[in-house]
Amino acid sequence: MSARILIVDDMPVNLRLMQAQLAEEYYDVLLATSGQEALDICGREMIDLVLLDVMMPGMDGFEVCRRLKSDPRTMHLPVVLVTALDQQQDRVRGLEAGADDFLTKPVRGLPLFSRIRSLTRLKMLTDELRMRAETSTKLTAALQPPPPLDSGLKGRVYAILDASDQSQRLARLIGTEHNLIAMSEPDAAVQTTETVDLFIIDLRSTGFDPLRLCSRLRSQEATRQIPILLLAAPEDEARVGRGLELGANDYCQTPLDKNELLARIRTQVRRRRYDEGLRRSFQSTLELAITDPLTGLHNRRFFDTHLRPLIDQSRQSGRPLCVMMLDIDHFKHINDAFGHDAGDEVLRQFAHHILANSRGSDLAARMGGEEFALLMPDLSEDEALQAADRLREVIAASPFGAGDKELPVTASFGLAMWAGEEPREFLKRADLALYQAKREGRNRVVRSTLTSMVQL
Repeated sequence: MSARILIVDDMPVNLRLMQAQLAEEYYDVLLATSGQEALDICGREMIDLVLLDVMMPGMDGFEVCRRLKSDPRTMHLPVVLVTALDQQQDRVRGLEAGADDFLTKPVRGLPLFSRIRSLTRLKMLTDELRMRAETSTKLTAALQPPPPLDSGLKGRVYAILDASDQSQRLARLIGTEHNLIAMSEPDAAVQTTETVDLFIIDLRSTGFDPLRLCSRLRSQEATRQIPILLLAAPEDEARVGRGLELGANDYCQTPLDKNELLARIRTQVRRRRYDEGLRRSFQSTLELAITDPLTGLHNRRFFDTHLRPLIDQSRQSGRPLCVMMLDIDHFKHINDAFGHDAGDEVLRQFAHHILANSRGSDLAARMGGEEFALLMPDLSEDEALQAADRLREVIAASPFGAGDKELPVTASFGLAMWAGEEPREFLKRADLALYQAKREGRNRVVRSTLTSMVQL
């Protein structure tokens, strides 16, 4: 996954070295030589992550970080402080300023790229939640401010550890700032029905596989959005990197420093509550205005309003954007032969298959009648084609229940990759590809290009 990264350092040689390191991994890199220049760039450009030197003349990195985190436009921009300072109080000072992590020079590739991938993945999720909240505000003309940043205190923290003495040490460090629930059985964490703000997992555990537990927590619907903080020894760098790849949000090295541990916990609890606030606000205030009541998907109104910001984002970032149009084959025959109740049940189950076979960042909508659409950001053309054909196969192989009957259902698909045109023309190309699929026999995927139609 690529990202747009701003490097801030007053030393040209440091800028060039870091730029070369990131360019080798195909990141889009911007450069700034002062704190004020960094603030200006973040205010006008779309940035995914800031690598910020601490020791700069005029405005140091701590102050730049504080200003970024206090500005509503940039408060959720991940910031990694990069410095030669290696004292514990410096790390805590950076975390208290709002930094997401603190890397010590010389920066090695493994921790650098592990943090970049982890933080940009989290930012993409928050960006999508914020964009949907902004779209909702436009639709209802409700001037609702985003949820305020929480203090990050009094979190409900689950710690999965091997031994009771580890739990006692952790409890002493956390004190009364959070509600700590310690356990030694991973299944208890995965199957919990309680509200949880943070999971803490000790990578040194031998009674269970900590990395497999990270994977399980991320694969379960109930726990996939709950942040994970890893505890790791300094020499366990490779496993930390693997944990971040599997979905962990942060890590803290042993021996644990109380102030650093508490700062990292507060950061994760604060982000968790903010994202949950966005979700609740979005769901509670706009469900009726933007949701198709039969299928539970977004309606055409929301889809059209949301499309423009996604196109603008794609234009600025250079990332791909695909739209998939879907239409149930011979749907009129289903209504005529089995009744409208059966037709409604087919529509509901069809929508369920779309949601079950799409990503969290995709946007599914019922456009009207038996026609549906799926917006898919950050997918290459080949990946979009594979996703469409996989969904087509799932639908064709799934029996659709209507009362005591099972109805065979297929669908036709039209795909278009955004190519710089206006939203109406973008959708029109996908519609034309859909009509082509129907003319050629239905139950197939046709991809639109600017000059031709290509059947899958």
